[in-house]
Parts: sequence; C-alpha cells; structure tokens
Amino acid sequence: MLNGWILWHTVSMKTQPSVTLYKGYRFPSTIISHCVWLYFRFSLSFRDIEELMAERGVVLTYETVGQWCLKFGQTYTNELRRRRPRCGDKWHLDEVFLKINGKTHYLWRAVDQDGNILDILVQSRRNKRAAKKFFRKLLKGLQYVPRVIITDKLGSYAAAKREIMVSVEHRQHKGLNNRAERLHQPTRQRERTMRRFKSPEQAQRFLSAFGPILDHFRPKRYHLTAEDYRVLMQGRFLVWNEVTSGQTAA
Repeated sequence: MLNGWILWHTVSMKTQPSVTLYKGYRFPSTIISHCVWLYFRFSLSFRDIEELMAERGVVLTYETVGQWCLKFGQTYTNELRRRRPRCGDKWHLDEVFLKINGKTHYLWRAVDQDGNILDILVQSRRNKRAAKKFFRKLLKGLQYVPRVIITDKLGSYAAAKREIMVSVEHRQHKGLNNRAERLHQPTRQRERTMRRFKSPEQAQRFLSAFGPILDHFRPKRYHLTAEDYRVLMQGRFLVWNEVTSGQTAA
C-alpha cells in the first residue's frame, strides 16, 4: 500500500524533488510535503496526521511530523511569497491578544483590501515602539509603501505612522477594519487545537507559516463560480507542487 500511494502522489506532482532540500531524509518529498500541507491547511495535531498516514500504510511518528513542519513550513512559505503577485495598496492592520504561559502577548496582523495576509508579528506590547517595529517589518518584507492604511483607534498606530509612513493616508475606524479582524478566527481555532501556544517564539514560527499556506489554499470562494474555483485550485496545487519540489522561482 505504501509503494502504491507514493507512486500515485509522485505522478500527481509532475515535478522532480530537490536533491539538497530533502537530502538525508528516509521518506520521499511527496510524503513530507503532504504531512506539512495537512498540518497547516487543516486543524489537525501531529498525532492526527500520524494516524491519517498510518491508514495509508505510511508508518511514522508524530515527532517526525513535527520536525518536518518546523523545518519545511517556513521554507515552503517563503517560496509561496516569492511566487504570489504584488499585494494591494490598501493595508488593514489589527492586533489581537494571545495568552502565552499566563502572560498577555499581541498578534499584529496586516492584510490588503483583498484579504491577502501580508505579515504577522507576535509582541509583548502594543505601544508606539511595537507599532513601529511592525511597520518596519512590513515595509522590509513587501518593499513598497501603501496608499492607505486602515486601523482601529489604537493611538500607537497613529504615533508610529507619523514617523515611519508620513505620506500615507491613515483611516482610523473600528467598523472599517472588519477585514483584518475576521482573519483572527482561524488563529483562535488553531490555538485551541494546540492547547495554547507554548512561547512567543513558537507562536511566531507557527503563525508565520500558517497564515500564508492557509491563505494559498483558501481563495475567496464567494467571488467564484464552481468551475472557476476548480481551475483556480488546480493552479494553486501546481504552485504548491513546484514549491515543495525544491525548485526556486525564476
């Protein structure tokens, strides 16, 4: 059963795995990338994935799945970011609290007008200094300045914007920022599945990969016909196969 499943999955990828990316691993790239996809795409634990793979005849441990997600999750995410088109010029920014080891931290999130996740940052404060750090991270990663930013009425945004993005229009209104606030829901769901994050570093590491991978496989379906949705998803799976094969973007 194992050999048959590997053969089917290899044929479906239509790409050749990178020698260096997976060098030294006992399992083929198809199984590794499939486990990483399951973990970041669905609300599953490492043990859930161990059981799903066992049903297909692939015997591995949940610790192995965790190591794969830790090593390859951000690598795949970086390649997905390189392949996506330039995001919009209207940024929605919001922050939500996370309880980590009994202490309150804040997840800063930015999305564009189409709901594409731009970046996230976990910090222990939500003051002016924290807002400036998030702005710098956004600008460095995206390498362009937005036309307008939309936030709630937290004063830290305005104070940081006056120093970092002077020429950018700033709209502060809680009702305008629903696009960013809705995207906190998948994070809350995964937080419950993982029984809370164990450290700020672990939360940052997981969410940095979780957001873009989930975003890649969850297009705005309500804008699409069933046929258009299937075509779009087929294209996104092809991109995923290129990314997980270890090929770099041109």
